[in-house]
Amino acid sequence: MERGRNKVKNSIKWTGLLIAGTTLFLSACGQEEEQKMTAYDKIVKDGTLTVATAGTLYPTSFHDEDSNKLTGFDVEVVKEVAKRLDLKVKFKEMSFDGMLTSVNTGQVDMAANDITITEDRKAKFAFSKPYKYTYGTAIVRKSDLSGIKSLEDLKGKKAAGEATTTYMQIAKNYGAKEVTYDNATNDQYLRDVSNGRTDVILNDYYLQTLAVDFFKDFDITIHPDIAYNPSQVGLIMDLDNKELQSNVNAQIEKMKKDGTLAKISKQYYANKDVSKMPDVKTTIVDVN
Repeated sequence: MERGRNKVKNSIKWTGLLIAGTTLFLSACGQEEEQKMTAYDKIVKDGTLTVATAGTLYPTSFHDEDSNKLTGFDVEVVKEVAKRLDLKVKFKEMSFDGMLTSVNTGQVDMAANDITITEDRKAKFAFSKPYKYTYGTAIVRKSDLSGIKSLEDLKGKKAAGEATTTYMQIAKNYGAKEVTYDNATNDQYLRDVSNGRTDVILNDYYLQTLAVDFFKDFDITIHPDIAYNPSQVGLIMDLDNKELQSNVNAQIEKMKKDGTLAKISKQYYANKDVSKMPDVKTTIVDVN
């Protein structure tokens, strides 16, 4: 009888060891499979694309006044790309500097915020194919053009913007004094030019045009003689995430061909199609 009980105990013990061994084996296989997964595989497995954006830049990324819902040209482009990839989107709102850091550290998969494609950035990040074509202009005071006739007159002037944008780099190159903001709204930037706290804002033509038109009571205008650096805007991703870049590019190409990009553009840019380069004479200035 005692021998029978010992056989049962030994059987249970070995069964337990076999189960434990199997669990460890399955766990090891799971870890190995997880290690083999690419960054894009993990996005697909999670089913969510995490995207950094400002939420304060009209009409790129802002909150609708009535619903407080995050929307804008770049936001809707991302939503459409994600939809076509069968992914959900989770937006994280932050300053421009924070976006680049978050992409680099893997806190987000992508950043979408009217980000200009430059050679310097392409060395550090992966960009999507461009979905917006534009050029640079300057907002100045309407009453006196802020004493600026050309970009050369920026020396000593107070230029408003975020520190690491290409536009602020241009202002610095011409000797302007930086006045930086941490994810400020358009009215803060524009009001400061109007009241003389700052003198100029260098930025994208389409954004500037809409801003000036919206804030009609401010003493601001787009400088009539300053147009520079035709540029392209893209979604920015980690340099090593080639699969995400490839899949996003495929969808952007389809959206161009089927007219979806033009449709979204006209909704947010006063019936203008920003998915094509405007026919405007521009100068080329150094952004390095």
